[in-house]
Amino acid sequence: MNSIERVTNAIARNPVDRIPLGFYAVDCDTVEKVLGRPSIMRDKVEIQLSLWYGRRDEVAEKLKKDTVEFYRKIDCADIILAKEAQILPPKNYEPEFPEKLPDDNYRMKDGRIFKAVAEHNDVQCIHDPRPRKEYSVKDFEDVSEPKQPDPSQFEVFDHLVAQLGKDRYIASSAKLDIMPMIGGMEEGLMMYALQPEVIEASNRQTVAKERELDQFKIRPGTHGVLVENDMGGTNGPLISPDMFRELCFPYMKQRIESLKRYRSQVVLHCCGKAIPLIEMFIDAGVDCYQSLQTTAGMDVGILKGKFGSKLSFWGGVPVEELIAGTPDEVRKSVRYAIEKGAPGSGFILGPSHSIAKNTKYENFMAMLDEYVKLRDKI
Repeated sequence: MNSIERVTNAIARNPVDRIPLGFYAVDCDTVEKVLGRPSIMRDKVEIQLSLWYGRRDEVAEKLKKDTVEFYRKIDCADIILAKEAQILPPKNYEPEFPEKLPDDNYRMKDGRIFKAVAEHNDVQCIHDPRPRKEYSVKDFEDVSEPKQPDPSQFEVFDHLVAQLGKDRYIASSAKLDIMPMIGGMEEGLMMYALQPEVIEASNRQTVAKERELDQFKIRPGTHGVLVENDMGGTNGPLISPDMFRELCFPYMKQRIESLKRYRSQVVLHCCGKAIPLIEMFIDAGVDCYQSLQTTAGMDVGILKGKFGSKLSFWGGVPVEELIAGTPDEVRKSVRYAIEKGAPGSGFILGPSHSIAKNTKYENFMAMLDEYVKLRDKI
């Protein structure tokens, strides 16, 4: 089997010749160690600053080079996600040009202040002077056909598909957002109890608009679709299963039905402990669950035992261990994940989230080495 056949069969829970391997995303510090040079790939700070100050084409060319070179060097990875190839502003966009403030702060034209935090590989809003918005159903009544995206927004991703899509399983990225947090996490969660009609209106709008955009976002030459929605915390779902079934599940089902007009396999990235929702994920048409947060009890052995006849799983190696553990601990986790996840197919090995910033390189290499030793033991 080649990587495309291997991943396709694993997601379909059909026999495979060996266990597939894939990453949700790989941050810049690990990429730089693999390439042996500086890289912009998944450098969120450098990318954001470059886009703000009008260096969009430079970003595109660097991402094309770095992403393809990285995956050619990590040739044991069978599946590639769109996370590695940024969806960029179009070529004719107008940069923001924020005001540079002390301490890596940047003030936008609307008064918001962002802080670039290189240590955490992130750019965060630390001050928002805009008045708090009160949301109602009327804010989500517009379901008119959205504007067609400029093809140049997919320039990097299309290059990646052209270079690697004949050999690797590559998933397009599409919007799910059927558990919206309108106005932020705290206000959004309150809205589920106090304004459920607004949640449903938001979901109706998302379903209608994204259905029209799927034809552009599902890129030619790709093999599946990735959707993302974090729906759990460490202890359980962010809302009750009954509330999810009423306010979110019907729209999730509609979104996935829409995506399956283009690709037969849909992968869901979802952090947190979402076990009480998984049967609904299956009923909605999800084929593979990615991001098995081990610190939230998302143990691959438990998940395979409960749902393995109807759903495939991707993950198993704790990201916390890759950052703070030892190579021996990482190897042990790889062995455990393969032992519990591989029987009966329906399993892709990977980290519980991303190869995050500050991952120890020796731990990353230990994961790859242990995987290569064991990948044929299915």
